[in-house]
Amino acid sequence: MARSHTQSNKSYARGFTIIEVLIATVVLIAGLLSAAALIGNTLGSTSRNEYLTQAATLASEKLEDLDRYPSSDPHITVSGTTAGSLTADTVQTVSGIAVNYYDEVFFSPSQGFVEETVSGLDVNGNPIYTTLTHNPDGSIGQSNAAPSLTSGLFGFKRRWLIEQDQPIAGMRRITVVVTMENQSVSGMAPFQMSMVRP
Repeated sequence: MARSHTQSNKSYARGFTIIEVLIATVVLIAGLLSAAALIGNTLGSTSRNEYLTQAATLASEKLEDLDRYPSSDPHITVSGTTAGSLTADTVQTVSGIAVNYYDEVFFSPSQGFVEETVSGLDVNGNPIYTTLTHNPDGSIGQSNAAPSLTSGLFGFKRRWLIEQDQPIAGMRRITVVVTMENQSVSGMAPFQMSMVRP
């Protein structure tokens, strides 16, 4: 009996069986796949958070711009109950002036510049663009070309709505919605922010 017990111990000392190697390989592969998925989710969440931060900054910036206008300025004057739209690019004529209630902002993360494009329609209904480019060296360029989302630009569209006598009579509620135009970024919901002013 002692002899068979010794032979049994020797067979274990030779190495792993093929089944043990297969089980260890499956466990290792499952662990590596889980780690890769976790890293991918973390990187995706980081990018979405960066874009959400940019959208919040753009909404806040537009609200500050609109708050600077005097109460009688056509850019914030409301004839009727509302001016602008949160769902469509809107141009309205107020006091003889065509007012855009939307614009686009483009960022180039790799090259460090920011482009802000204001678009509208000419008298024939054709789109026109004015693009200001803020370069890393502090210089500002201007063009009338439509921006393109190629070459690594990330684009955001801002639309705003001005409501008269909201939330109370004599006040105006201004709401800005920022949406990301790049289809390559998933999970980006529109960002909305409001303010109230006289």
